[in-house]
Amino acid sequence: MGEVAEFPIGDEEAGLERAQQIEALRRRIAAVPSRGEVSRPTPVAEPAEVPSRGVLPVPGPLAELLPHGGLVRGTVVSVSGAASLLLGVLASVTSSGGHAAVIGQRRLGLLAAAEMGAHLQRLAMVPDPGPDPVEVAAVLLDGMDLVVLGLGGASVPPTRARAVVARARSKGAVLIVTDGRWEGAQVRLEAQVSGYDGVDGPGLGRLCGTRLSVRAHGRAFPPRTTQIDVCAERSRVLWEPGEPRRIGGGAGRVAQ
Repeated sequence: MGEVAEFPIGDEEAGLERAQQIEALRRRIAAVPSRGEVSRPTPVAEPAEVPSRGVLPVPGPLAELLPHGGLVRGTVVSVSGAASLLLGVLASVTSSGGHAAVIGQRRLGLLAAAEMGAHLQRLAMVPDPGPDPVEVAAVLLDGMDLVVLGLGGASVPPTRARAVVARARSKGAVLIVTDGRWEGAQVRLEAQVSGYDGVDGPGLGRLCGTRLSVRAHGRAFPPRTTQIDVCAERSRVLWEPGEPRRIGGGAGRVAQ
């Protein structure tokens, strides 16, 4: 599945001033391949094509919800709810040649991301960013196409949020914020599990898919909602538009 780069704040760095910690982190991310250094991909999933250099790809059914068919570079996106949505975005970005970093998400399912098609060699993990994860995110915006920032329930002051937004815009990166309060996000995505495929009652059947109810809304467009089926097929996971299904017995039906 490839190697995942990890950038924890170590014991030696913990005793340094914040500016020194940031400089040490900059040296670490310098070793990460820069944007545009793309190896021959061996896609496992089917990510949406990149419509332009100004947009990062997302899974096909999710692209239909967004005005530009993906995540516009230089913007901040708030994601909440089911983790499958975030994993699908990471898979689409890294499998299309982009580089991503994930900050403060210790329990992120990297195996699930790989099954969705993520290229883990293009994914940097910072499981323990120290006392200031927002500053770490600002540093990583320099060299990544996508940065995922787990806020751990914190609220970011508007003045600081605006400074980070300006940095994302100048660097042409997308910042995804989760698990906290961030005012002024251009797009908000909310995902809830609304059913399962293959389950035929309590404890019966083999789970082979999940149905997500996804809602998108933002400054430039009204709320939109869709159903997406995340289906396991042999060694890969596919994203497909949800279709109405009956409730009740029989494998391959979704409990609504």
